[in-house]
Amino acid sequence: MLPYGRQTIEDDDIAAVVEALRGDFLTTGPTVEAFETAFAATVGARHAVACANGTAALHLAMLALDVQPGEVVIAPSITFLATANCARYVGADVVFADVDPDTGLMTPQTLADALERVGERRLRAVLPVHLRGDAAELPALAELAASAGAVLVEDAPHALGTTMRFGNVAETVGDVRHSAMATFSFHPVKTIATGEGGMVTTNDPALAERLRVLRSHGMVRPAGCEPWWYEMPEPGFNYRLPDILCALGLSQLRKLPRFAERRRALAAAYREALAPLAPVVRPAVQPRWSDPVLHLMTVLIDFEAAGRTRLEVVEALKARGVGSQVHYIPVHRQPYYRELYGELDLPGAEAWYARCLSLPLYPGMADDDVSVVVDALKAALRS
Repeated sequence: MLPYGRQTIEDDDIAAVVEALRGDFLTTGPTVEAFETAFAATVGARHAVACANGTAALHLAMLALDVQPGEVVIAPSITFLATANCARYVGADVVFADVDPDTGLMTPQTLADALERVGERRLRAVLPVHLRGDAAELPALAELAASAGAVLVEDAPHALGTTMRFGNVAETVGDVRHSAMATFSFHPVKTIATGEGGMVTTNDPALAERLRVLRSHGMVRPAGCEPWWYEMPEPGFNYRLPDILCALGLSQLRKLPRFAERRRALAAAYREALAPLAPVVRPAVQPRWSDPVLHLMTVLIDFEAAGRTRLEVVEALKARGVGSQVHYIPVHRQPYYRELYGELDLPGAEAWYARCLSLPLYPGMADDDVSVVVDALKAALRS
């Protein structure tokens, strides 16, 4: 069975974890800082703060910004639940932005439309999602957010290794040139894996320090006090990432160039193999400024033209040993948010959801696996 995504764990990854297990620190030790330092250098940020998972990273970002109940955070409807939920964790309201129906990304226009729905409430943050690995149009989004008195927090779990070019400037997702923070996840299907794990990058030393305090119960150790003394000015959370998992993260991070090259090669092979299926099937559109390391190989299928339902295609693929997934059900459709905010009209999100299907993509795939998947898709659409 070819799953839609999976980790690539090799002998040196296992050896790195074993070495950490034999060390003096299983958690809150030197491997955490080593992973943070290496990650910051990789993406070009001044600071990186490791945490328990990608959801914790988003929650910490809201806490670090001191987002308050009744304030507003804008998030796209096409994303995982955590992007919106992180605002609710701190009592803020979510205003859902629509997305481009062919990229799944928040755009300047959909953000402008969302800004009109904020009303008189205070907007604190805008959370663009680098869906599938493609980068959102950060400079334009940042300008709109700033004009409304808010900052960007990039939700970037899909986009580790992705590069961008705005004008003549080469940039990397996570370098936070246009945002206050960027958040990452190291779930097994992501570009690098620690089992569970997350990271927040920032160029602001005050935000970095606040993130570190909040991930460890809110505890601080004032200078000049007894060595056992600690104080808690405000409650935080136990969102620490253990040394064991940071050891795996360090080993995986060294492989990022190889993983990125492989994902790009597989994506190119998919685009070539899928071309004869157009216009019924085509890959999600890549924005002109984005050079992605794709986390998801998402295709857009005109199921009505194909004469097949998505469920029929998914089941036919599964019968041929090919896994698939849907990324994502629009978050504004979830019962919790429908009860909270009522019915919303976001046609881009609905159009994306109606057509999207993610096919297998991970570095361990063989060259021939792309042909296997596309042949299975052709058969599924015919059957």
